[in-house]
Amino acid sequence: MASMVVQLLGFFLGLLGFAGTVVATLLPHWRSTAYMSSNITTANAYMKGLWMECVWHSTGIYQCELYRSLLALPRDLQAARALMVLSCVTSVLASLLSVLGMKCTRFARDSLIKSPLLLSGGVCFLCAGLLCLTTVSWTTNDVIMDFYDPFLPSGLRYEIGLAVYLGYASACLSLTGGLVLCWSSSGGRSQRPRHMQRNQPLSPPPAFNSIYPPAPLYNPPEALKDNHAPSLCYLSSSGYRLNNYV
Repeated sequence: MASMVVQLLGFFLGLLGFAGTVVATLLPHWRSTAYMSSNITTANAYMKGLWMECVWHSTGIYQCELYRSLLALPRDLQAARALMVLSCVTSVLASLLSVLGMKCTRFARDSLIKSPLLLSGGVCFLCAGLLCLTTVSWTTNDVIMDFYDPFLPSGLRYEIGLAVYLGYASACLSLTGGLVLCWSSSGGRSQRPRHMQRNQPLSPPPAFNSIYPPAPLYNPPEALKDNHAPSLCYLSSSGYRLNNYV
């Protein structure tokens, strides 16, 4: 029962990490406008994401526009797109494998394939978390390097957006869920399945001789007792000597 609860905890942590990764991938708040002047009254606020670029006007209007050309995008943005999509796909695969490998599901119940499936799901959650963590760390480094670049105009400097922080949290959840699933699968692998424990004999089988007693000694029938050639001792005892005939 305790191992089942641990498996459910790891699965839901990985599932939360997967949901956060999807939201962080779709949000445009990866880079937001940096306000460096003392004047807090600004007309527009710009935000850039992996798929679109948005602007928020002081009048309350919020406009977004998708990137039209894929090849015209910078290479770091293309790589970030690919890594986040791959992280989402890996999380989907991890969820399917974890559902099949948990003890609370009916698939292959009391089978030795349960633990490998759960271990594979945990490893996939770990890979998804690492992919997401790599992407947000890369983006954070680029934003910080551009912010402290003295040759870059102040209007082109951005700060770390909300989606990056959400990506960090999602990566941590995915990594934690993967570690919990891997730990629970390694602990349950040492236990034998129920059907093997049920069929195991409680005591060693009885000896063969106790089940089948030895056969009785063979006694020839009464009719065959005297039906044999007389031996030398028999001839000597009956009064006939062998020397009388030699």
